[in-house]
Amino acid sequence: MSAFMQQLPALIGVVIGALGSYLAVVRGDQARYRREREARWEERRLAVYSDYARVLKKTVTLTYRVASHLGNDPHPHPLSPEEAAPLIAEAGLARDPAGETLLLLGSPEVVDKARAWVATVLAMERFLREGTRDPEAWQALLERQRAGRQGYYAAVREELDLGPGHSARWPLPQVPAS
Repeated sequence: MSAFMQQLPALIGVVIGALGSYLAVVRGDQARYRREREARWEERRLAVYSDYARVLKKTVTLTYRVASHLGNDPHPHPLSPEEAAPLIAEAGLARDPAGETLLLLGSPEVVDKARAWVATVLAMERFLREGTRDPEAWQALLERQRAGRQGYYAAVREELDLGPGHSARWPLPQVPAS
């Protein structure tokens, strides 16, 4: 029995070492799993955020074209309200599921900025449905829409820690009239 007692500290050391190794591996695996899970959700959120922006921007582009037809905007490719109606309806139908996914996965800050942006886009649609011909009022709506878009992008970049990004405001070269 005395030999066993002499070996006991070594046995205890081996058991403690094995247990420590096991706990280190388990903790390392848990940390890796959390990092990978967070990276997957971050990728999904980025996809949801960019999909929502793309769907909303489609509506914005259509409103520019209709506004050009009504004489409110200098867009080079005017589109009559009658031609645009089914396209705007289609964009609205695409916006609803994108908005629901945004509500599901988006942070409260990003969702609030998205709500502000879409509210302005809806005001732009209403402005055009009413057939309003007021370039100054249209320009004010455009500025609100651009500010809403910029706020949305800033909130997305902040949440995903992407850095400040570009404001997307740059002067376009003047095209000479032919």
